[in-house]
Amino acid sequence: MPRISRLNRSEVRPSSVAIYDRTLRDRGNVPNMFRTMAHRPEIFETIIAHMDAVLNTGTLPKALKELVIVRTSQCNRTPYCLASHTAICKRLGWNDAQLEALKDAAASSFTEAEKAAIHLAEVMTLDAHSYSDADFQRLRSFYSEGEVVELMAAIGLFNYFNRFNDLLEMEPTQPASATELAEAGIEVPVAR
Repeated sequence: MPRISRLNRSEVRPSSVAIYDRTLRDRGNVPNMFRTMAHRPEIFETIIAHMDAVLNTGTLPKALKELVIVRTSQCNRTPYCLASHTAICKRLGWNDAQLEALKDAAASSFTEAEKAAIHLAEVMTLDAHSYSDADFQRLRSFYSEGEVVELMAAIGLFNYFNRFNDLLEMEPTQPASATELAEAGIEVPVAR
């Protein structure tokens, strides 16, 4: 049983309905975390906008951002985010062996640039004070200042999400029901 209830479409504030519906259309569900955040519409509405900015803008490939998100969630041992973002990584072209190799990226076949980003995720998540000048210099040899900001924003956002979901013992989100899709005006595929 959830520690905090999750709001359905009919329970969210009118100003949140369009965001709720867009999320449902884009993902095929509204994640339990967002349904929980909807208890505070300003948080729900702005966190969706922030997540979109972090993941869908900038110059870095979304696949790299998702890779550091998975590593962040591995370090934090967060099943909720791991389930969702492992699936996203696979859709973006990463395979099971690569995702498992994140746990020892230094010895893996990741590119040196990917290894630097993965190392950033590990240190920023586990002990940000220990990120050395040499680590930062190496990171900057691959990424511009803006790209470093992109990586850090993704890692930081998912450290926030990981802690939020872990404390609430959030369960993985299930696909939306046909009723929920219909309420949002999303055409439901008919089984043949």
